[in-house]
Amino acid sequence: MTTTAAPGDTPGTGGTSRGASRASTVRPSGGLLASYAAGSLGTGAFGTLPGLVLAYYLTDSIGVAAAVATVLVLVPKVIDVLAYPLIGAISDRASHRTGYRTGLMLFGALALPLLFVATFSAPTQWGTAVAGVWVMGFFLLASLAYSCFQVPYLALPAELTGDSAVRVTILAWRVAVLAATILVVGGGGPALREAAGGGATGYVVMAVAVAAVMLAGMLWSTLGAGRRTVVRADAQVGDLGRQYRDGLDALRVTRPFRLLVGLFCLQAVATAVMLAGGQYVATYILGDEAALTGLFLALIGPALVVMPLWARLAHARGKIPALATATILFTVAALMLIPAGVWPGMWVHVPVALAGVAYAGMQALPMSMLPDTTDMDRELGGRRRSGAMSGLWTASETGSMALGPVVVLVLLAMTGFRSGGVADQPGPALWAIVLGFSLVPALLTGGSLLVVRALGREYPSWTEPA
Repeated sequence: MTTTAAPGDTPGTGGTSRGASRASTVRPSGGLLASYAAGSLGTGAFGTLPGLVLAYYLTDSIGVAAAVATVLVLVPKVIDVLAYPLIGAISDRASHRTGYRTGLMLFGALALPLLFVATFSAPTQWGTAVAGVWVMGFFLLASLAYSCFQVPYLALPAELTGDSAVRVTILAWRVAVLAATILVVGGGGPALREAAGGGATGYVVMAVAVAAVMLAGMLWSTLGAGRRTVVRADAQVGDLGRQYRDGLDALRVTRPFRLLVGLFCLQAVATAVMLAGGQYVATYILGDEAALTGLFLALIGPALVVMPLWARLAHARGKIPALATATILFTVAALMLIPAGVWPGMWVHVPVALAGVAYAGMQALPMSMLPDTTDMDRELGGRRRSGAMSGLWTASETGSMALGPVVVLVLLAMTGFRSGGVADQPGPALWAIVLGFSLVPALLTGGSLLVVRALGREYPSWTEPA
């Protein structure tokens, strides 16, 4: 990893605070890029598979009513959202003391795989109520372990380099691995579940295999990129209560951060609704539970191919124009899926693939802007609090992703969906599945375009070539 001195540090332009790092501009090595991106093997797997199959696991495998399943999925995420800023504060304290965030990352890397397996090992023989509470409890613990890794992991790009353009490259690598993980885990997980015979055994086999992938990726990232930061320890650690509030204070003080969080929340809910609805579309619209694998391949496969193109577009035209292009493409692709309500068929894979192309840009570009906002916040506030900000970001992302299954389950509960794998569903429930997969995501991403425009006005450098 080669370092060079920064040409200058100016507020709002992605520069770093003077004295905050040993080097302001970092030209990352392939080893650094690979080790940082490897963390997405864990975050991508946990961020995808529960959103894809957990609601379906509760309603069709355990037999929990859709309305009750909504509560079981939502309660852990509400608690997580409250806990994430605290985890961010603890991460910042560790970074200020030592210059590293690896302690929490290591704990999360070791605990998450075990808790993930437990989530999908519900004792169904003890009854539906006990099994449902089991899933909720272990999903809560797994989510907290996930945050112990994810929060400091998201803070790393701001501490690996002070160069905004280099961050695009770092995050592009990360999202490329994220897309590959989502593709393999999201498509292969349900397929492995079916290959293992489905039911309780199938879910356990799936969870064990995915947990092994999580463990390998998170350990690699912790012991690799986690030890490659360029920040100095700071003797003035500060009060934990104050650091807990730092994320909210940054949200108040730094308007680009506030807008970016709002934008990412809207787009995260949109993609989460589509992900959560995929299994229902496969089973009740396309008539084949295993069709989920094909839908997932169509959604995520293109992201692997086009990710470098989004990075090039951001470098050539600016992050905001690239993000606007991705958002418009996703909105149009989602609207194209509405006719599936009257004409279901294999053609749905085409607009899903277009949404996949857009999804790659909608993931990479906002995350490449997050370290830029931590730089601006450091200029405004005079101190480094990227962990608290990434904690708030993770809380917002987690809450938004949790709303995906909740929105789908609420739509199903309101339209008379019959839990327990009943093949004959009422017409309104079928339309709820289709519109939850198409119109709802389109409305959310279409609305987010207003925030994209506001971001461009607030942070003009994002509208220029990176």
